[in-house]
Amino acid sequence: MFIKEGTAQAGGTEAPRQMAAAAHLRSPITSNSAASHACHTPTSAPSLSRRRLPTAREPRVASCQRRRILALSGDERGGVVATRLPAPRFLCLHGFRTSGEIMRRQVSERWPADVTSRLDLAFPDAHFPAAGESPVHGLFDPPYYEWCQFVGEDFARCSNFGECVANIEELMVREGPFDGLLGFSQGALLSAALVGLQEQGLALNRVPTVKYVIVISGGRIQSPALAAKAYANKIKCPSLHFIGDNDFAKTHGEELADSFVDPLVIRHPAGHTVPRLDEKSLQVMHSYLDRIEWDLALHSSTGADSKSNAAS
Repeated sequence: MFIKEGTAQAGGTEAPRQMAAAAHLRSPITSNSAASHACHTPTSAPSLSRRRLPTAREPRVASCQRRRILALSGDERGGVVATRLPAPRFLCLHGFRTSGEIMRRQVSERWPADVTSRLDLAFPDAHFPAAGESPVHGLFDPPYYEWCQFVGEDFARCSNFGECVANIEELMVREGPFDGLLGFSQGALLSAALVGLQEQGLALNRVPTVKYVIVISGGRIQSPALAAKAYANKIKCPSLHFIGDNDFAKTHGEELADSFVDPLVIRHPAGHTVPRLDEKSLQVMHSYLDRIEWDLALHSSTGADSKSNAAS
């Protein structure tokens, strides 16, 4: 799950694991809505499809109809045209030694449909098979994956952070575009670091700017060299942070929220988990989604007006 819970596997298994990761890059990813196939076409690969697990069990997809954003723009005769835009699309990065299917279940089973229906969520597996025991073994079925490996017991160094970032960027190029990143635990740590690095021009230069980030049980990356780059300035990307009162990563989550210009924080009584939403947190969540929809509708309307003015 979080970086505290695992170490890197050293030595002779690295080459086979890299080959497995390379093959894994070509596999499809799970989405929360079959309708996303028609709304977002990848740039260089087939549309997203539901992945069959080795057990041949069909992954359950969240039962929701995604809402559309209403954007208004002018036409050439001075009238107003209403356009339905696709729901904001988020790439979801799962926790350490879990999987995209596990995170899909965590989100779809704990967040109500009136939240998930406002988002188009894609749940890929990480690029490396788990190098050790999974903290969710016995709770969720394998296979398990991890985004990157850590060196030493202090978890201050990562053995393959550059390769991890390159793999995620390739995934975003192939399956995007994405409006935002949503991460849990190790995936939350990476999501926040990636938007910070992108704002500095140091990562994700082949994809559009990540406009939103949702962080669940996250924290600042611990490598001093990487932290100096990712958090060189306060991150401007509009962010929503879930921080649990009983989460061992609570202090890390507080530090990460302080690394953003204007963070929106949902506090909950649970631990290191994707939390259920009570009435108060549900209001905060909807206010964040309202902001996203307003931004996207305004951007679409402004873009339509610009094209109309250029044509005239």
